[in-house]
Amino acid sequence: MSPVVPQKGEKFTFTSKYLLFILTIICTVLMILCYTTSFMGNALNYAVGFIITPFEKGISETGYYLANRAEQIATIRDLLEKNSELQTQVDELTTENTLLQQDKYELITLRELYDLDNEYSSYEKTGARVISRDAGNWYSNFIIDKGASDGILIDMNVMAGGGLVGRVTATGAHWARVKSIIEDDSNVSAQILSNSDILMVSGSLEQYSDGIIPFSQLIDSEDEVHIGDKVVTSNISDKYLPGILIGYIDTINPDSNNITKSGTITPAVDFEHITDVLVIMQLKETVEEE
Repeated sequence: MSPVVPQKGEKFTFTSKYLLFILTIICTVLMILCYTTSFMGNALNYAVGFIITPFEKGISETGYYLANRAEQIATIRDLLEKNSELQTQVDELTTENTLLQQDKYELITLRELYDLDNEYSSYEKTGARVISRDAGNWYSNFIIDKGASDGILIDMNVMAGGGLVGRVTATGAHWARVKSIIEDDSNVSAQILSNSDILMVSGSLEQYSDGIIPFSQLIDSEDEVHIGDKVVTSNISDKYLPGILIGYIDTINPDSNNITKSGTITPAVDFEHITDVLVIMQLKETVEEE
């Protein structure tokens, strides 16, 4: 029997029995290897590790990330709640601090008025609170919360802080207007406390922007007046009671006539901050002309 030789141009093919035979041999060899060596186990383990490990690593990292993210969100939520509580406490403490500062300022003001009341104990006085003021930086004209029904009269002297503020110029039933000594058209007859030399203290809003007001007509022939000397209301003033502190000599210069001197005074009252005042409940007695 002659062998089957494929003709030129024909495809080489396996018959099914040859294919089955080859597969049987391969399977037998693999079975022998599996039983006699660890080759297949190692190969399978390697294949499984190569394929599965990246997935396990990715799943593990994703789990850690989600767990950490959840913990961060919970922490942020707790911090926001604590921050809200702390902000509420800060607001409460800020309010309390503001009230304490107001109480402290009022206490200082009341102490000043108390000391002032004791210093001028010979005068009957009543306390009043400032309720409004004219436009401007200073308390040159303002309204207090007591008036005619409280016994307040026009020309009564008003004090605050360390001394003279001004006088009452108008009254209503429950209010009174006060004109201060720094107002431009204000003039107060005063004297040097140490030697009773007379001078005229004038108001000047422009100069008070530097914390001073002018004086003039001082006769100091003996050169006894010095910077820092106290200036008080004189006994010849027609509107103001005597001996009320106005301020302190700031500068002093001889006038061109070589007879009088002029200069500036630092007022005893802070006319930028006035909240409470004392009104002296009596008028300066004057001689009425017939």
